Amino acid sequence: MSFICGIVGLPGVGKTAIFNAITAAGAASFGKDEANRATVSVPDSRIAPLVAMYNAPKIVPAQMEVVDIPGLKAGSTAAGGRGSKLLAHIKDVDAVIHVVRCFDDDALPHEYDTIDPARDVETIDLEMVVADAQTVQNKIDRLAKKAKSGDADARRDLAALELVKEQLDSGTPARKMNLGERDLAAVFDCNLVSLKPVLYVANLKTPADAENKYTAALREVAATENAECVTVCGRDEADIAQLDPEDQKVFLAELGLAESSMERLIQAAYRTLGLVNFITAGPKEVHIWTCNAGDKAPRAAGKIHSDMEQGFIRMEVMTYDDLIALGSEAAVTKAGKLRVEGKEYVVQDGDIVVIRFNK
Repeated sequence: MSFICGIVGLPGVGKTAIFNAITAAGAASFGKDEANRATVSVPDSRIAPLVAMYNAPKIVPAQMEVVDIPGLKAGSTAAGGRGSKLLAHIKDVDAVIHVVRCFDDDALPHEYDTIDPARDVETIDLEMVVADAQTVQNKIDRLAKKAKSGDADARRDLAALELVKEQLDSGTPARKMNLGERDLAAVFDCNLVSLKPVLYVANLKTPADAENKYTAALREVAATENAECVTVCGRDEADIAQLDPEDQKVFLAELGLAESSMERLIQAAYRTLGLVNFITAGPKEVHIWTCNAGDKAPRAAGKIHSDMEQGFIRMEVMTYDDLIALGSEAAVTKAGKLRVEGKEYVVQDGDIVVIRFNK
């Protein structure tokens, strides 16, 4: 299971620097109308010990796709303008990474004369809301004839859509509407961009900016919607991402960081989306799989192969910590820590599993 994060923000806030810090893609920062895309392997400190234990020749880490769209300006989505075309790139993302500039520098252009994270967040939210209002209106227009002809489902969907449209027109992002199941079902195929969960990134010039008034303001914005806010020195970490791993550690230490922005952002994205990783490991390969927190064993097994979900019998489970502490699968079994779980078992992060199923 690969998941997708889309990066948004005003022009000149450092979105592409953040994209490069995550992906090491070296993408150009200016003069583009198309989205940058890259797929990265999710860092996981559990991989190396498992590879050493099993002497596995193949590693398959979890994957994350990142989409970086050009900066959005106020009013750019009106009447199906350029902003609507750009936002189409993130219609199918799982989460939005909203980059906000949190430092002063007269030498670096910014969309406004001042730095104001709350205003900048509202500007992007309104652009997403306008794009979503157009999408919802299109579906309302399509359903109108069916509803008039007496189609009960169309009438219910139309009523839900009109309420959503009314709130969008008032400037409220869909994620803040507390939509019920019926509402969510009505807008499901609209892929509303303002419904996506948001992870905020405070782009800093120096590590000291993590404690400035702009970063504090962005944290307040994030707190109002129970979202996370991650701080990143975008330009520095984009440069560091181009180095080999050992040199990266040296330069990160100079910035006072224990880990790269890629690791911190991906961990935050996992929390935002409610994802966990489970593992299959053996002498052939170590494979990291991603599922939703709360997924039961058959559904998680289906991430490996649909046959495993359909023919699920049981899941044999040990924890990563037990395996590393005891040193082998045999020792885990002898210690009575290998469990056999059925269809109601909720898979946990770090579970090492074997799936038994009818083929």
